[in-house]
Amino acid sequence: MAKPVVVGVDGSPSSLEAVETAAHEAALSGVGLRLVHAFGWSSIHPPRGGPPWNRAEAGVRELVDGTLVEAELRAHRIAPDTDITREVTAGEPVVVLEIESRTASLVVVGSRGLGAFGGLLLGSTAVHLASYGRCPVLVVRGRPHPTGPVLLAVDGSPAGERAVEFAFAEASVRGADLLALHVWNAWSERFPEGPDDQLRIVVDVDRLREEEQRLLDETLSPWRTRYPRVAVERRLVRSRIRPALIEASRDAQLVVAGTRGRGGFGGLLLGSVSQALLQHAHCPVAVVRGGE
Repeated sequence: MAKPVVVGVDGSPSSLEAVETAAHEAALSGVGLRLVHAFGWSSIHPPRGGPPWNRAEAGVRELVDGTLVEAELRAHRIAPDTDITREVTAGEPVVVLEIESRTASLVVVGSRGLGAFGGLLLGSTAVHLASYGRCPVLVVRGRPHPTGPVLLAVDGSPAGERAVEFAFAEASVRGADLLALHVWNAWSERFPEGPDDQLRIVVDVDRLREEEQRLLDETLSPWRTRYPRVAVERRLVRSRIRPALIEASRDAQLVVAGTRGRGGFGGLLLGSVSQALLQHAHCPVAVVRGGE
């Protein structure tokens, strides 16, 4: 049985946008849509003096049901033929959605929920899921370009292979072009690994550019064969990585990135490039974890 698309619903405008995006994704992939509301303190702002599900707060259930009904109506408008189910679960949203990700093909969340502080650009649920989710996580933010390409942030790392696969699949089902962008600079040079491997004081820029071009070509080659109908633009740019990707996202309908690139420290679950895209990209961002 095909795994469903799961979307976190808390009634915020951001989560309702996520519902519409998730419905579209489910319809494109031909799978079911699962609306999940985590029924816990962090999602319904408990009053002082007691838990929100006591008798004095008897209207909470009606509030949750109303939120899910609105979400389901929105989903049906986007994907009328998609099988939609609803789930209300007790627990912290981040924990509930992480568990849901184990049996989902994709988890979709808004960039900020009802529990986010006003000054935060990205809610804690989105950050946590991007780091720990067991399936690709799509964070809905910005304004996607309706006819723009799927933008793939190519890093050439083994862990990024699943992000490449996901980007090609998304471009295929969307009928969109794929823009594979690999950004490099002098810091792309390999660091010395031992006392006999001295760091080059002067970087051979031409040689480094050729190596990065080869990395880009080799990363894409097997997937271009698998998805021959996807039009691919390979773009090699010498620049600062995060600003270049953020700027490129202005004309994209979706950005796809892995959790960590070649430069990530071993203990980090979410690299700086992925974090920057989640915070500042101009369109939705899908973060795809590599193999365990």
